[in-house]
Amino acid sequence: MPSAASLRLNVLKNRSDFLRAARARRQGTASMMVQMHARRDDDPATRVGFTCSKKVGNAVARNRAKRRLREAARAVLPEHGNQGCDYVLIGRAETTASRPFDLLVGDLRYALKKLHAPK
Repeated sequence: MPSAASLRLNVLKNRSDFLRAARARRQGTASMMVQMHARRDDDPATRVGFTCSKKVGNAVARNRAKRRLREAARAVLPEHGNQGCDYVLIGRAETTASRPFDLLVGDLRYALKKLHAPK
């Protein structure tokens, strides 16, 4: 299995994909909010998007938070993400950038476990 750093993520870029995920299921954790939209198409790809509002801080702080979310997604989604789903990871003010990385990864695993559980 390739290392987590070498895995390439299918990244969401269209606003409509982010809005569709915003209307779907969501799960909050201490360090992030995770939204999940199960697509109804034949594409088995797992796609992910990242966002941080200005509440997180200036551009430097937002970019740092998104880099940490990207690495957490790269480590967790290949094992715990569902095929055919879109995920949006939203950074939280002060906690996403400062939370220890192993806890950040644990938060993402927890959120995915809750999102994949039947309603």
